[in-house]
Amino acid sequence: MGITIKGLGYYTPERVLTNFDLEKMVDTSDEWITTRTGIKERRIADGSLIDMAYCASLKALEDAQIEPRDIDLIILATLTPDLGFPASACLLQAKLGANNAYAFDLSAACSGFLYGLEVASGILLSGKVKRALLVGAEKLSQIVDWQDRATCVLFGDGAGAAVISAEGSGELLASVMRSDGNYWEILYAQRCGHVRMRGKELFKIAVRSMAEVCEEVLRTAGVSVEEVDLIVPHQANIRIMEALAEKLGVSMDKVYSNIHRYGNTSAASIPIALCEARQEGRFKRGSLVLLTAMGGGLTWGATLLRF
Repeated sequence: MGITIKGLGYYTPERVLTNFDLEKMVDTSDEWITTRTGIKERRIADGSLIDMAYCASLKALEDAQIEPRDIDLIILATLTPDLGFPASACLLQAKLGANNAYAFDLSAACSGFLYGLEVASGILLSGKVKRALLVGAEKLSQIVDWQDRATCVLFGDGAGAAVISAEGSGELLASVMRSDGNYWEILYAQRCGHVRMRGKELFKIAVRSMAEVCEEVLRTAGVSVEEVDLIVPHQANIRIMEALAEKLGVSMDKVYSNIHRYGNTSAASIPIALCEARQEGRFKRGSLVLLTAMGGGLTWGATLLRF
């Protein structure tokens, strides 16, 4: 499919919460957090979700060399909206001045950016719109129980954005999306409540499920894992990423990780990682990049892109 990511941008808040800061808040330690998750610090937003989404979007638009008025569609993937309604995407549209776009939110937890990419691609290929802005943004600090050491060490705030078009040299070679609501109690938050997670169960399902959809996507595209230039997984836990790499038969050199800097930013993690990976020269135009994620729902998926 002729889907090209024309521009990327991300924003992370200035305020840093380190593992040593958390040692003063709960019964934990830098060593415990680092060895079990790979996280050293995370960012905490003082402003709103829309503020973060706006900053990331401006950078993506600048990277794509287009104006907000050139966007026809805005999809904002989030599980932490500022308001119950209207959709955060509508608030973002107004803040950007993207008056020619229609906008809506998408809720698929940590898989939100991949689900959004799937939806945006379908609409773009229908010919009804020419350019879409896909944003993953989360303010997870507002739903974290800061007394629960099992979860408060994991999550951070941030936003990532991509300008997507059906015009250009890029391709969405294959994608697979899955969900299973039977497992919802493994990772969830009650309305106006805190994140609750059964980590050991989630770990096993995440590794197995992401490996399966990655392998299916590669088979569908007729591409071997050796041909993939970079794998960008959802940044949930370094041990999950290491186990995924082992299942796929690749070294961690081929798997991008920035979890040590930001922790788990849910729907924002893949676009933030994509931005940083490109800045570091880990891929370029023509590269094959495999994306995969799993989140509450449970939802999961994988997408193979040729940039």
